[in-house]
Amino acid sequence: MSRIGKNPIEIPSGVEVKVNGHIVEVKGPKGALQTEVDPAITVAVEDNQVVVTRPNDNKNIRALHGLYRTLIANNIEGVVNGYEKQMEIIGTGYRAQKQGKKLNLNLGHSHPIELEDPEGIEVEVPSNTQIIVRGIDKQKVGAYAAYIRSFRSPEPYKGKGIRYVDEYVRRKVGKTGK
Repeated sequence: MSRIGKNPIEIPSGVEVKVNGHIVEVKGPKGALQTEVDPAITVAVEDNQVVVTRPNDNKNIRALHGLYRTLIANNIEGVVNGYEKQMEIIGTGYRAQKQGKKLNLNLGHSHPIELEDPEGIEVEVPSNTQIIVRGIDKQKVGAYAAYIRSFRSPEPYKGKGIRYVDEYVRRKVGKTGK
C-alpha cells in the first residue's frame, strides 16, 4: 500500500465532501473546489473521513493513489485555511504596487509590468518590497507566485530579484581584478 494513499483524510467541521462519479467536490467556509479523479481510483466518504482506495498494485495506479489522496487533502485544507506565498523584492529601485485588481511591478526593465489578478487569487502588497499571494487552491497560488517570480528571479552574484521569504539564494563570488 502507498504510505500516503492508505491514510484516511479527516473532514473538519464546516466542510462538506461529495463524490459524484469521478469528481470530488469540497465545500467549506472559504469556498468550493473540485478535483477530477482517475477512473481506476475509488474515493468514498465514510464516518467523517475520506478514504482513497486502488484496485491493484500496478505501478501507475500506485502512483495515482498517493497523488489523488494528497490533492483531496489539499482541497480540504484550502477551503478551511487557504494558502499563501510570501515573496520579497530585493534590489535598488525594484518595487511593487497594487492598484485595484492590478499588480504593478518595477523590476529594472524598460517598462513596468502590469498583472491582472487571476480568478480565485488575491494579491496583497503590504510594503513596496513585499508581495503576498493568497487563495484556496494550492496549485493556483503556487503557479501564480512562480509566474510573478519569473519576471526577475534572484541572481547569484548580488542576490537581486524576487524571492520567496523562506528561499535561500546561493551566492557566488564575482570576478577579482589584478
